[in-house]
Amino acid sequence: MSSIDWFGLGWLYLFFWYFSGITQTLLIRTSRFTGLRSAFYMSLIWLAPVLLFPAATKAISAGIGVILWAASVVSLSYWAIYKTEFSQSVVFTIFESNPEESKEYLSQYVNLALLAGIAVYTAIACLLWNHLRPVYLPRHYAIGVSVAVLILNFVEPYLDYFRGKVNFESGTSKLFRRMEPAAPWQLVVGYLQYRMQLGNVKKLLAKNSSLPPLENLVDANGDAPRTLVLVIGESTTSQRMSLYGYPRKTTPRLDALKEKGELSVFRDVIASRVYTVEMLQQALSFAHQEEPDRFLTEPNLMNLMKQAGYKIHWITNQQTMTHRNTLMTMFSQQADETRYLNQNRAQNASSPDFVVLDPFAEALADPAPKKFIVVHLLGTHSKYALRYPEAFDVFSGREHVPERLSDKQTAIFNSYDNAVLYNDFIVSRLIEIFSKNDPNGFLLYFSDHGEEVFNDPAHETLGRNESKPSVDMYAVPFALWMSPEWKKTHRSDFASMLDRPYSNARFIHTWSDLAGLRYDRFQPESSLVNAAFQKKKRWIGNPDIPKDLRDFDALFLENAN
Repeated sequence: MSSIDWFGLGWLYLFFWYFSGITQTLLIRTSRFTGLRSAFYMSLIWLAPVLLFPAATKAISAGIGVILWAASVVSLSYWAIYKTEFSQSVVFTIFESNPEESKEYLSQYVNLALLAGIAVYTAIACLLWNHLRPVYLPRHYAIGVSVAVLILNFVEPYLDYFRGKVNFESGTSKLFRRMEPAAPWQLVVGYLQYRMQLGNVKKLLAKNSSLPPLENLVDANGDAPRTLVLVIGESTTSQRMSLYGYPRKTTPRLDALKEKGELSVFRDVIASRVYTVEMLQQALSFAHQEEPDRFLTEPNLMNLMKQAGYKIHWITNQQTMTHRNTLMTMFSQQADETRYLNQNRAQNASSPDFVVLDPFAEALADPAPKKFIVVHLLGTHSKYALRYPEAFDVFSGREHVPERLSDKQTAIFNSYDNAVLYNDFIVSRLIEIFSKNDPNGFLLYFSDHGEEVFNDPAHETLGRNESKPSVDMYAVPFALWMSPEWKKTHRSDFASMLDRPYSNARFIHTWSDLAGLRYDRFQPESSLVNAAFQKKKRWIGNPDIPKDLRDFDALFLENAN
């Protein structure tokens, strides 16, 4: 092996790595080293054909290089425009756009600077190719290396499947995650995943469209023009908001609205689940902890609002076409207008929520007389330091930080509070934009679930875990802003109701009540703002395992003692 041309082998690998590695290097700030690691592994496979057929090295490399170049130019151009990664969500957006939208997009972003950058990128690729030369290995070594790199990339992801630890789908998912960051697989895998998830979404939509409408639906507001806004947060616990008594001033703007009497803040609202999809499939439907499958067999909030005559806008900074988000995509596809703003491959990539502001203003300008606008934020989802711009990096010391925390834990603790501070800016800005449109309507904000970030000394869990629950994981903000015009004809004093214990598993009844909608399934006793409200046990945990369900109020007492 001492006679191996290592320099020549290095040039070959560098050439193949270039088409994936450059983009992933540029993405380190937002996606960390995961993509770069995948690019390192997947680039090895292109060594196999040139080692097996060294005499044709230049021709094989040129053929592979053209394919890699074409795929990589797409992802590199996408990074140049958005500073984020090409993903299956981008594929979804491309196929959901009409030709006119695509034409406008190309005319806006394809410019001389972008073309010059592509030209330089191409020139470097050609320079690397010119330095390539055949690398001759003994035949058995060439075959061994080729088989090894193929096993490393295409068989290793299935090892746990072969051991019987996971199913075949899990192995395929791991393989796709490894392949997706590298050229040309980001296009191939992105398209395959798009088709697969689109099929799942279509099945859910088809099942939903076959459901009968809500019976005896009555809208107390008649045909009066109005706009109703639902802002759904992410991973934000009320326990870390000054709006709820937290000592750090993490919600100064919402605090000010509350002090002026413009914001009704409900103080004892919880999520029933600590995962977005599982929580929202209850909050946005008639499902709840005792009957979790009703979201599949009965109309949901989108059906309700459409049946009531509302034009629906869905604006989301969450990922779109992923296995976990299939249900949320189904909800969004029931809307009349959708804006998908987060095209990152990984949920923990950077995508600050300011991107929702302009689309929200555009939705408000829609001339439709009755509008329902859903804004789904990325909120304070981990990694917390990626959720806010530098100007909101306010909390950095140890004031109000538990003494038991290490320096590393303190940094995470502070970054979460900074994310809450930025979330306060976004939510209050949405209210400000809404109010400037002189609307007849209201804006309601709640978070899908909370997050445990070293706040409870009895729980060292970071994030969420239903088997190790804490109050911070479930306690969520729930705040209501009503326009002056809406207040003229609707109740706006909820002082006697603000301390009611409530689970968002029953949210559809509260929303219906606020919107003035009545129908046979409506339960006034399940509405947080109804005189007939009745306190119910607030079950938390996985309803698919009934014995694991716990009463949140019992949990709260346990933590208080």
